[in-house]
Amino acid sequence: MMTISDQNARPRLIIAGTGSGAGKTTVTLGLMRALAQRGLSVQGFKCGPDYIDPTYHTAVTGRPSRNLDAWMTSPEYVRDTFEKASAGHDISIIEGVMGLYDGKDPLSNTGSTAEIALVTQTPVILVVDVRSMARSAAAIVLGFQQLEPALHIAGVIVNRCGSTGHYTIVKKAIEQMCGIPVVGWLKRDEDMSIPERHLGLVPAIERGELEPLFQRAADVLMEGTDLDLLLELAASAPPLNTADWSPATTADTDSASAETGSNYDSHSDSVIHVNHRHVSYAVQPVIAVARDAAFNFYYPDNLELLEAAGARLQYFSPLAGEDIPTDVDGIYLGGGFPEEFAAEIACNQKFLEGLRQAAQSNMPLFAECGGYMVLGETLTNREGITFEMAGIIPARVQMQKKRAALGYREASGVQDSFLLKKGEVLRGHEFHYSTMTYREEETIPYAYETKGLRGLKQEGYAAGNIVAGYTHVHLGSYPAAARRWVEHCSAYRQERYGSGIITEQ
Repeated sequence: MMTISDQNARPRLIIAGTGSGAGKTTVTLGLMRALAQRGLSVQGFKCGPDYIDPTYHTAVTGRPSRNLDAWMTSPEYVRDTFEKASAGHDISIIEGVMGLYDGKDPLSNTGSTAEIALVTQTPVILVVDVRSMARSAAAIVLGFQQLEPALHIAGVIVNRCGSTGHYTIVKKAIEQMCGIPVVGWLKRDEDMSIPERHLGLVPAIERGELEPLFQRAADVLMEGTDLDLLLELAASAPPLNTADWSPATTADTDSASAETGSNYDSHSDSVIHVNHRHVSYAVQPVIAVARDAAFNFYYPDNLELLEAAGARLQYFSPLAGEDIPTDVDGIYLGGGFPEEFAAEIACNQKFLEGLRQAAQSNMPLFAECGGYMVLGETLTNREGITFEMAGIIPARVQMQKKRAALGYREASGVQDSFLLKKGEVLRGHEFHYSTMTYREEETIPYAYETKGLRGLKQEGYAAGNIVAGYTHVHLGSYPAAARRWVEHCSAYRQERYGSGIITEQ
């Protein structure tokens, strides 16, 4: 069994694809399961903002997977997050996003898997779909090598081979022209298709329905892959030594950060484990966090930053019929799949009435995407059935088959709130299949002005102590927002009980 002798040693690999659909998720899950079956402690990571692949990783490895996104946060933040989360584990497996070089900017590595590989100095295993090709596979790999010479593409796994003979042909071609090993192959297997990413993923995992898929991926991977060679390549990664690391390799990201809003000139404060202030309270403010199959899209970093700012988090499950916990000072409703459980949510009147009472009492209430949808008046699912929701926001939610929005967002506060002052910026992303339609007679108190590839738009809702919107924000992009949120929760508690902040270090 591989063991760690040097605390700075972090055996690690990035599983990257030539494009979306190349098979990197299947390879990642199969590799994680195969290594875990060898008795290794595997820590998973995901490049980019996605919530769903980390959910797969967590199910396979038994430990929370972490997102690494240098655009939403910063290279320093990514580095620190990786170092802390990978410590003590035998190997870290990082799943890429889209194609290796695909990201926010077509002219640089910003927001791409390549950027994370450079920031973390991680060897890359490139997954190539070789259907209907032979020597051309070498041309593809060679192009990926030459586009970014600083990147270490350590090996290749070829996917969807038609036969052992087909594998042998592409292996010879790639190794001759590219000088790196083809460490394995996966045959064409239509039974390993990943389920639709927006339909009931989490409950399927919780019920164990995806276990056969995970095991099948591991079996197919082990059948054609040299795991010992993969472990050698992972162990060849240089020790992580912060003192020797220079962010010069990620200049694209630094410049992209510098061109944004007023609070992006101090990324040194965005490292989750370093430089955050510790606040003590006479009575610790409590934030209730909805967490179940309907509300499950939370960055672990967001929760940790709230705790670092002095909050205590108390989890509850609306789907289990639970009400909002008593004696709390704030509510956090994350994203997820409320449309899949609209009937159950509508039946939990204790939960919905608790939200209404919290809003009326001016308790800080933050909701994003799925949580935002539940704050509306009604939710109509894909089958056209309409359910009554909390009715706090004067709007109706309609699910649609076509995706409504996808992409990175810079969310600037339209007005002062417990999360952002006017003009302050949080970074995040937007991904949803629903639309929110406000009453025509309403003047909408927008929460954010968001900037994406298609320009500027106003979105969300901010009134009283409610902040809600479709944008999934990453508090690591501006930790001051987490501190302000907790301070407002403390002020709410102080107003009720006469206790608040007593010290700040």
